[in-house]
Amino acid sequence: MLISCVAYQDGKRSAEIEPQQIHHYLAMPGCFVWVALLERDPQVLEQMQEEFDLHPLAVEDARHGHQRPKVHEYGDSIFAVMHLLERRDGVLCQGEIDVFAGRNYILTIRTGAEQGFREVRARCEREPELLKNGSGYVLYALMDAVVDRYFPVLDTVETELEAVEERIFADTSARENVQDLYSQKQELMTIRHAVTPLQDGIKALYGARVPMVCGGMSDYFRDVAEHLERLSHTIESI
Repeated sequence: MLISCVAYQDGKRSAEIEPQQIHHYLAMPGCFVWVALLERDPQVLEQMQEEFDLHPLAVEDARHGHQRPKVHEYGDSIFAVMHLLERRDGVLCQGEIDVFAGRNYILTIRTGAEQGFREVRARCEREPELLKNGSGYVLYALMDAVVDRYFPVLDTVETELEAVEERIFADTSARENVQDLYSQKQELMTIRHAVTPLQDGIKALYGARVPMVCGGMSDYFRDVAEHLERLSHTIESI
C-alpha cells in the first residue's frame, strides 16, 4: 500500500505526486523522490522497479522479505534491510524496513511493524540544507531512527531480566522464573540479531570509500555506527 509519494526540489518539499509521474521528476535537476510503502504488494513493487530502475536482485529480496539486516551496493544504488523492534501488549514483535536509495530517490517498504516514520520525514523537512544531500541524508535519518528505537527495547529487556534474577534469588516460583528467564534471553537474542549484522553493513557507508549516494555524509553514518556499538556492548554485558 502506498503511504506517500513526494518530490523534493533543492531540499524542499515540492509536491505530492502520483507513482506514474515519478520518472518525470527524476529527470529534473536538483530533484529527488521519496516513496513510502506499507507491506509488500507485488504489483506496486513492480511499478516502483520500473519507475526507479531498481536492481532485480534487491527487488527479489524485498519481494520475499524476512531478510537478515544488511547494506548492499548495487552499482550507484544501495539496498538496506533493517529489523524493526516494538512492544505490543508486552510482547516483543519484529518487523522489517527495506530501503532502496539511489542518486535521486529513496523508497521504503515497511512490513510487520505498526510504528511508521512520519517523524523522520518531518525531521528531514525541517532541515532543508541537510535535505539538499538528497537520498543519502534520508537514508541516514531512517537508520538513526531505527537504531534509536532499539535502546528503549533493550532497556525493557534488561529491567525484566533484573526482576527475574531478583525473584530467583528470593526462591519464589522456580518454574515460572525459568520460563521468564528463557523468554527474556530469547528477546535479547532477537535484539542481537537486529544489531550485529547492521554493524557490519553500515561500515561501508563511512570511511575512505563511501557509495556515491552517501557522499559527504560519513560523519552522520559514523554516528549511527557508534550508537550500534553502544548497543552491542550493552547486549554483551547483560
